[in-house]
Amino acid sequence: MKSTILTMIMAGGKGERLYPLTRDRAKPAVPFGGIYRIIDFALSNCVNSGFRRICVLTQYKSLSLIRHLNLGWNIFNRELGEFLEIIPAQQRIGEVWYRGTADSIYQNLYKIDDERPSHVLILAGDHVYKMDYSKMLDFHILNKADLTLGVFKFDRQKAKEFGVVILNDRRRIKSLIEKPQDLSSFTQPEVYVSMGIYIFKSEILKNVLVADSCNENSGHDFARDIIPKMLTRYKVYGYVYNENESNNYWRDIGTLDAYYEANMELVKPRTKINLQDKKWPIRTYQEQFPPVRVLRVKDQGYIRDSIVSHGCIIKGGIVEKSVLSYGVNVGPGAKVLNSVLMEGVKVGKNALVKNAILDKDVNVPQGSRITPEMRDKRERFYFTSHIVVVPKRERL
Repeated sequence: MKSTILTMIMAGGKGERLYPLTRDRAKPAVPFGGIYRIIDFALSNCVNSGFRRICVLTQYKSLSLIRHLNLGWNIFNRELGEFLEIIPAQQRIGEVWYRGTADSIYQNLYKIDDERPSHVLILAGDHVYKMDYSKMLDFHILNKADLTLGVFKFDRQKAKEFGVVILNDRRRIKSLIEKPQDLSSFTQPEVYVSMGIYIFKSEILKNVLVADSCNENSGHDFARDIIPKMLTRYKVYGYVYNENESNNYWRDIGTLDAYYEANMELVKPRTKINLQDKKWPIRTYQEQFPPVRVLRVKDQGYIRDSIVSHGCIIKGGIVEKSVLSYGVNVGPGAKVLNSVLMEGVKVGKNALVKNAILDKDVNVPQGSRITPEMRDKRERFYFTSHIVVVPKRERL
């Protein structure tokens, strides 16, 4: 059955709420957890689930994403019917780019016609989680569903940023409310939210997309336009991820704070997502770097509760509760605390980096301070209520 599934990963979004991390790259290509890109999680789930016919739909600033996929994901065997195809926006239907999530699939219906799958699995390329999609497919087939949504039981107080799903006792979806501002009618502490994961019967998918394309008033979005209209006419079910799988970790890291918090979760003593799990590995492309070096200078120099990638040199510096990508250099007396440092960052002697995200190749001079408290002094930096973000290749 898995060989008749076509997976389409939507990886063309701008990720405006993640700016400046998305200034030069698509959101799915943003580094995460030291060595990964965000899209590695969806792709690894596909491979580990046995779904090896994959299309990645790109659009916005896709060069770094395409390079990563070409270098790190050339593992598929065409002779066995496996493939990962990168499909850029092509304006195949008029002189318009993708106008919404549903439109990105509609403009590539020719690929579904070419492959003739029985079902289509549609994923977002910008979520961090582990999931066996084959279990969701089994649920979909057992219920003879036309469409199945992956849903997650979630804290009601934080659900306003998601599509809230109401299920009946048999897990059939009664309604889908996209990003509701008023949740006072929900009395339980948790609600069900859409994970942006869909399994469609192929013919049903084609029918609803063609109908939506003719609607001039549609925003061509699955959650707002397609799925609500399907609820009365088709069999639409919700597969509750954290009731059916042992792993209950799922993060939509759509904002700078959410991205930061997801990285900080990785360095906790008891993290909810196990990146060392050999039974469900997260694949990626890894450049060739030498091993990590930690040197003591005047009795200083240590790492605690952190992820430190290959090529890093901690020379008399202190790194605590932080995530360091490849080739980061921390000088004598410097402190890196509760921070995310991307590839090639250099932190000079006696500098302080705290509660910060430093994008690729940022250079922090000797004695400098990078903290959220400096918001009035740095016009080129980006601040939230909790953190400071320094753009790529910024020189202080």
